[in-house]
Amino acid sequence: MLTSRPGNFRLRIARDILQALVLPPIALSFYTQWTHIRLGYWSLPAYVLSIVLAAVARVQYSDFAQAREARRLGARPIPRVVGKWPGNIDVMLRFKKGFKKGYIYEPYLQLFEEYQCTTLNTRFLWTDNIISMDQEHSKYVLSTGFSHFWRGTAQKERLENFLGDGIFNRDEEQWRMHRAMARPFFARDRISDFELFEKHTHHTLAILSNIASSGRPCDVQDLYARFTIDASSEFLFGQNLNTLCGKLPVPGCEDMSAKGTATNDSWGSFVQAFEAVQQIVTLRGRTGNIWPLFELFEDKTAPYVKAINQWIDPLVQNTLSHKAAMQKAGVQSNLQDKTFLQHLADSTEDAGVIRDQLLNILLAARDTTACLLTYVTYFMAVYPDVTRKLRQEVLDNCGQEAPTYENIKRLRYMKAVIDETLRLYPPSPYQPTPKQTHVMYASVARPYIPLGVPPATTLWGPDADEFDPERWIDPEKLSKFTANPMMYAPFSAGPRICIGQNYAFNEAMFFLVRLLQRFDTFTLATDAQPKSSLPPSEWKCGTGRKAVEMIRPEAAMTLFISGGLWVRLGRSSSSM
Repeated sequence: MLTSRPGNFRLRIARDILQALVLPPIALSFYTQWTHIRLGYWSLPAYVLSIVLAAVARVQYSDFAQAREARRLGARPIPRVVGKWPGNIDVMLRFKKGFKKGYIYEPYLQLFEEYQCTTLNTRFLWTDNIISMDQEHSKYVLSTGFSHFWRGTAQKERLENFLGDGIFNRDEEQWRMHRAMARPFFARDRISDFELFEKHTHHTLAILSNIASSGRPCDVQDLYARFTIDASSEFLFGQNLNTLCGKLPVPGCEDMSAKGTATNDSWGSFVQAFEAVQQIVTLRGRTGNIWPLFELFEDKTAPYVKAINQWIDPLVQNTLSHKAAMQKAGVQSNLQDKTFLQHLADSTEDAGVIRDQLLNILLAARDTTACLLTYVTYFMAVYPDVTRKLRQEVLDNCGQEAPTYENIKRLRYMKAVIDETLRLYPPSPYQPTPKQTHVMYASVARPYIPLGVPPATTLWGPDADEFDPERWIDPEKLSKFTANPMMYAPFSAGPRICIGQNYAFNEAMFFLVRLLQRFDTFTLATDAQPKSSLPPSEWKCGTGRKAVEMIRPEAAMTLFISGGLWVRLGRSSSSM
């Protein structure tokens, strides 16, 4: 059995505590002995005062060093949030409440509106923490200034026990090695293997047809997650996890998981663990560098990582055993015949590294495409005219046959619907930015930039919050994007652009073609939606998407719908 590797955050927090609480009194003690000063009854107050003064001195020196470096580079400081309580503790509490009860992005947007800027330093407990919705900053971080940034120790601490040595948690040579290793498996001949998509799409639609025929609602968010993980598991390591055969959520009879509904079986345990650990690491990012203080005696990710590993480890061990058997028999296979997992096993004997890389890719393959399909279905339910137009395009180009790669390239309106969905609801809405190697607008220790904040009207026009696929077809509307491509980067950009984006597009479009060939109506089943996950009535008094939302968008490492997306589907007579 593989063992999980704990993060190094306890070592770091122990060092910080030593530096903050132990070294100042020790220094004071040496000083009094050297100068022969006797503190007597004043010893305890003097030691406490030394801790306070040392902390103030560190903050002041940091501010001085940043200002000096900014002057040297001709930069200007990022505006700082100024709360009513020391260390902006009141702002931290406001964030916590806002993320729990408010609309997605709202705590950030409120700060941006309050300070009338697009980039801010939240400065929680006197530690720099940058948030930005400025596409020029995003462009510099992700593309033009990419060489000046890296993940940094803070992100690695947050994710170490979950993603470890994987591609999303490493820099420089390790990152390049992982990316080079993964790239061949996302070449066109592999991502266009529609037989694999057809197999798992057929299974998924059979389940939907059975549910629809009885008039029952279905949590399609849960079903899409099963579809994508079954397809990606077979694509990546040649073994179908067969989660579509497991127990499905029943309205009103299931518990809530971190993202949606939960089932009480082995698959449900994996999902709950997979989603809970993402919630934890996201909360760590929002809390800033001080999050280890809340996990000093317990790594909150540990039990969930253990549950995840119980699923992944047997796959890794079986692959390593198969590799040993092949080597003993003197059998060799070429790259084209190998699965991604087999290729990993050929590259390293370290089972932990193999598991980490596999889990990183599996996270992206499952969650991002499932999120996209969920929100496209949401919009099809809310906008029947869009559904009719989509279905007509599918029938005109594909009829009732399985789509080919050439068919999919001709589905212009479907691509526009997907692009518009990704614009409003990018699967990875919060992009933690690597640590800087030099000052951009301020010397920043560990910036955290949430990308995908709802688009400003200055970028997309007065209808920025509206769902309008035509903006990706109409030349005048599309010109806004072509003039500024960083306005829309759902798969990131620059050297770290997602290597699996074409796989995701092909999988999503193939599935939607088959879905629309069989069903022609999609209706939100609000009666089945868990009451606690419905949008509160006060949202109707808000602005933008908040005022019209019929579901509750939430975000961890990836976007999701709280309580799942419960939908009733109607079957087309032509598909019966």
